Amino acid sequence: MEREFGVGIIGTGSYVPSNIMTNKDLEKLVDTSDEWITTRTGIKERRILDKDKSTSFMAKIAAERAIASSGLNSQDIDLIIVATITPDMAFPSTACIVQEELGIKNAAAFDLEAACTGFIYALTNAYAYIKSGIYKNVLVISSENLSKIMDFKDRNTCVLFGDGAGAVSQVEADKGILSMDIGADGSGAKFLNQPAGGSLIPSSEESVKNKLHFIKMEGNSVFKFAIKAMTKSSKKVMEDINFTIKDIDYLIPHQANMRIIEGACKRLEIDKDKVCINLDKYGNMSAASIPVALDEAVRSGKIKKNDNIILVGFGGGLTWGATLIKWTL
Repeated sequence: MEREFGVGIIGTGSYVPSNIMTNKDLEKLVDTSDEWITTRTGIKERRILDKDKSTSFMAKIAAERAIASSGLNSQDIDLIIVATITPDMAFPSTACIVQEELGIKNAAAFDLEAACTGFIYALTNAYAYIKSGIYKNVLVISSENLSKIMDFKDRNTCVLFGDGAGAVSQVEADKGILSMDIGADGSGAKFLNQPAGGSLIPSSEESVKNKLHFIKMEGNSVFKFAIKAMTKSSKKVMEDINFTIKDIDYLIPHQANMRIIEGACKRLEIDKDKVCINLDKYGNMSAASIPVALDEAVRSGKIKKNDNIILVGFGGGLTWGATLIKWTL
């Protein structure tokens, strides 16, 4: 039986590396230009993590900030979920590494992989664990070190991505998450992937030589899917609780491409001033994009108590998801 309480977010945190790579910097590496990147994507710069740092490094800092803003003690956390496609290593999970670095002794920990939709999938998992009574205080982290899997000679992908991490603390609450939607279409797996490094194409001299450990993407196919998926998922979470777009105070979309965001917003008929965008500063940070944008909007005072917010994204898989939240902080 479903327990009679809600699930809310009581703390947010984020971290982006200090090293900025501008479009002008990319002009020195690949056949592209600031104008080409800006007009086609809306991206002006992205953050690049130091080569000697890893996904867990960023995850830890974002998590510490989320815990601090929540008022919880780190030992109150009983589950850690890390959404990432760039784990420190195949195993153990990055979540276990972060657990040790945070000094949290009594929490279960696991990684979740849903590409750019990872944060929405992780929120949904955390919600289910809390509602079922299995766990009470869940730390959700999305951290991506995409610069480590980018081919800086491929102008179709290297201009898009950046590094960063975001985190939230989820707990029992009177209000909070109102509705959720996640989905997947595996027939689109070929459109966005990292071919090598798993059991299908194990790491080898040949796989490295053929650049199969880098992100591969069919941009047009992903573009068409993204607008439809974000629109459909956003409408679904509103319809589930009889909301309309007029009830929404802010939309925080996955920060992949300005044209995708504009296309989805046009279909949703939402005012542009209600859309939180930081794409120009960070590029596509995969699963970290939404929580970083959320944290920035909260800390700037843009999002206020009782605001209705939709978080929506899409990603490799192909996957999609949305969450409608009544903000409680």
